[in-house]
Amino acid sequence: MLDRAFSPSDKNRVWTTDITYIWTLQGWVYLAVVIDLYSRRVVGWHLDRHMETALVSRALMMAINLRQPPKGLLHHSDRGSQYASHAYQTLLKQHGMVCSMSRKGNCWDNAPTERFFGSLKREWLTGNIYATREDAVADVREYIAYYNARRLHTTLGDATPIEFEKCA
Repeated sequence: MLDRAFSPSDKNRVWTTDITYIWTLQGWVYLAVVIDLYSRRVVGWHLDRHMETALVSRALMMAINLRQPPKGLLHHSDRGSQYASHAYQTLLKQHGMVCSMSRKGNCWDNAPTERFFGSLKREWLTGNIYATREDAVADVREYIAYYNARRLHTTLGDATPIEFEKCA
């Protein structure tokens, strides 16, 4: 349903979400994010040692609690088992969200979220060796704060996501 319409007219109209992973000396830690396409702001996120439905559900609940989105928000994800799960789909319905999922093998609709992960890994994580999962979590938290409040985005006319929302 998203069909690469990456410039909604207002915040809380379209959110995209995905999962990535970060290596630590204790093993993998998984990061799920929810991004508001209007401002590219990370509005929800969660890190966990397991890539299960709870990971993405907690990220979504953070976004819902922060933004209180209106019914009809378009929620886009890939077809991962976490997003397709009964529990997650029920959560979307409870909050009046419209589910959009990419066709199998089509990653283009999630390009803005993949771009966030690319920026995180290229600008912040490259070369870092985390002794613990907690070290990785703390560093990712710091990056998300930086990304939302200080990182300039050419897509937003060289504003930060938070500045872009304030000016709208």
